Amino acid sequence: MCPYGKTTGETMSRQREGISQNTAYGKISTPEELGRMIRHKRKEIGVRQETAAGMAGVGTKFLSQLENGKETAELGKTLQVLRKMGLDVYIFPRSADPFKER
Repeated sequence: MCPYGKTTGETMSRQREGISQNTAYGKISTPEELGRMIRHKRKEIGVRQETAAGMAGVGTKFLSQLENGKETAELGKTLQVLRKMGLDVYIFPRSADPFKER
């Protein structure tokens, strides 16, 4: 079972390829993809940047830069934002890819 819940074959295929403009969640390979995912989740839960930043204990400027793919965003604060947005990070070897078709 995929750690992100129930998915279809098409969704899993897109997740293996990475996040795109049309995919909300999945594998990320760039700071821009991470930022796009965070922005999508924030909008999905219907909160403004100012509110989301306050909930996560970070500044609005930090959240804005993170959503815009800032490469040097502080890891601790980034993980803090992800947790408060209800997003989890999973790390596993490529050989153990849960999205790999069996």
